[in-house]
Amino acid sequence: MPDVLSHTRESAMIACAPVVLGGHGVRLEPLTAAHRDGLTDAAADGRLWELWFTSVPTPEQTGAYVEDALAGQQAGVMLPWAVRELTTGAVVGSTRYHDIAAPVERVEIGYTWYAARWQRSHVNTACKLLLLAHAFDALGCRVVGLRTDNFNFASQRAIAALGAKQDGVIRHHQARRDGTVRDTVMYSILAAEWPDVKRHLTTRLARHEGRGPTR
Repeated sequence: MPDVLSHTRESAMIACAPVVLGGHGVRLEPLTAAHRDGLTDAAADGRLWELWFTSVPTPEQTGAYVEDALAGQQAGVMLPWAVRELTTGAVVGSTRYHDIAAPVERVEIGYTWYAARWQRSHVNTACKLLLLAHAFDALGCRVVGLRTDNFNFASQRAIAALGAKQDGVIRHHQARRDGTVRDTVMYSILAAEWPDVKRHLTTRLARHEGRGPTR
């Protein structure tokens, strides 16, 4: 009987692999070294690396940023994408699954950032809809987590606006680039909540239809 249960648990594990996800005016492309220059340009729009509570790379660090993401993919704990906006054809940011826990069918969505001009457009909603749909409908995840710095108030508002529920705050949890240590605000969406979240995000995208960047 233990062997049967073990086999059932193993067969239910999610299997994350690079895949192109597209729709709603964006395309998520599996991250490669070829995206480096596009990511450098995207981060320069707003000088995003100057936000001390984020992990956006400086122009000099972009190559290492990509290499670290691909190392995480090789280790089976990350699945990174470059975000391409289809009306312009430009790479406008990056996102990834991380802290992949295959035995419990869980991924987290994070390391997400976009060029300043696209931050209040359709892009984030479209990306989240694609990532959540892939996690729940294709991979069979039971839960998708999201996390952010306790001082990243814009990110907290954006995550809550998706329909995610706050699980709590982990105190003194993770080092920032400047050597300080952040508290991490944790959120999640359960598989049972996904149909309502999907409907909510689809409605939000319909309102964004036809809008361009903020500047």
